[in-house]
Amino acid sequence: MTPVNTSGKVLEGWNPENPETWDKAIAWRTLTISTFSLTLAFCVWFLVSAIAPKLNDIGFDLSAGQLYWLAAVPGLSGGIIRLIYMFLPPVLGTRKLIGITSLLMVIPMLGWGFAVTDPRTPFWVLITLALMTGIGGGCFSGYMPSTGYFFPKRMAGTALGLQAGIGNFGVSLIQLLGPWLMGFGLLGLGFIAPQHDRAADAPLWLHNVAFFFVPWAILAAVLAFTLLKDVPVQAKFREQLDIFGNPNTWILTIVYIMTFGAFSGFAAQFALLINNTFGKASGFAATHDPATLPKGAAFAFLGPLIGSLIRALWGPLCDRFGGAIWTFICGIGMTVATVVAALYLHPDSPDDFWPFLIAMLVLFFFSGLGNAGTFKQMPMILEPRQAGGVIGWTAAIASFGPFFVGIMLSAMDAQLFFFLCAGFFAIATALTWIYYARPGAPYPG
Repeated sequence: MTPVNTSGKVLEGWNPENPETWDKAIAWRTLTISTFSLTLAFCVWFLVSAIAPKLNDIGFDLSAGQLYWLAAVPGLSGGIIRLIYMFLPPVLGTRKLIGITSLLMVIPMLGWGFAVTDPRTPFWVLITLALMTGIGGGCFSGYMPSTGYFFPKRMAGTALGLQAGIGNFGVSLIQLLGPWLMGFGLLGLGFIAPQHDRAADAPLWLHNVAFFFVPWAILAAVLAFTLLKDVPVQAKFREQLDIFGNPNTWILTIVYIMTFGAFSGFAAQFALLINNTFGKASGFAATHDPATLPKGAAFAFLGPLIGSLIRALWGPLCDRFGGAIWTFICGIGMTVATVVAALYLHPDSPDDFWPFLIAMLVLFFFSGLGNAGTFKQMPMILEPRQAGGVIGWTAAIASFGPFFVGIMLSAMDAQLFFFLCAGFFAIATALTWIYYARPGAPYPG
């Protein structure tokens, strides 16, 4: 019988580092429910990236720049919201944090579901709804530190790797299910007329992509309020600011921008990048049958799927060998893959798409590996309260990835941007080696 008092909503006497004051069942139940909610959150965050490539096909008249911005602004709002969420776990507690957030996700999903039914919906409304989807990305900086309270350090890599990896799978899930959900009327939504896909000259139920996830978000809220408990970790706002005096906060921020910033940024823009470089919006559309050109929506889910899967699977390996070495390997792989992908961004033929795709999938592979590595490092390098704050802070800054990648792709040549990214990745990799991964490093993790 565990001495932890589990009868109320707050776990009195909880200490996961002591087997006698830790309840394994409660920890894994918390991980399961919060991960379910986080997966839906990432679906919400990347909802626009699944919808935007089809907007002009159903009657909207948006420029390539406007479409990039639509897919980019969820990253802006997600990053800002993460700066708030990083302080919430000790304030709200896990139960209310997960429950309230799950209900908030319903708002942008309903908004987008109705907005796409009328192609006269103003661009400012679409931008506003895109900003609202940032709640799905913002909550990550609350969910991850909160989950960290429930597991001992020896299991941090596995627990956080599973939660982040499966949660990140929401990016791939929305892009994988999106094209399928658009193809038929969902049960109970027959009163909403389908849109007309001018490219395919066929009906298209684009609103399904948003409405489908609403009941699941409500279920997540119910599960959170009824089954989750809180850990009595409390910290005043001023106390939590001490993370900014730790140099590791800033180094790990740079590293996590490389890993998750790139993962989220390129995932959000992947479909549009394919369409604009190789597909229907490229120069090849005038000289080739559009039906033979690659469609971004058909490939967009692959990168996030690979990155998410690797992040989830690599947690146990990070627990065994440490996170730093994997983060370092990630940096090398991402740098090389980005350079290779850049070489095909001024294609001479649609056939150049295939080596570009392979390079991008390799990039996503290594980003997943690095995301697992960094989240193992943070709890090992920092004490629990600071580790939670640094996880929230680094996640907040890195989540600006979709916004930054989107505005850069709309403002400069894509090849130049990729080369600049490779240079940044090289710097982050060098910092990882110097401070964390080399023999005798000052902060091994």
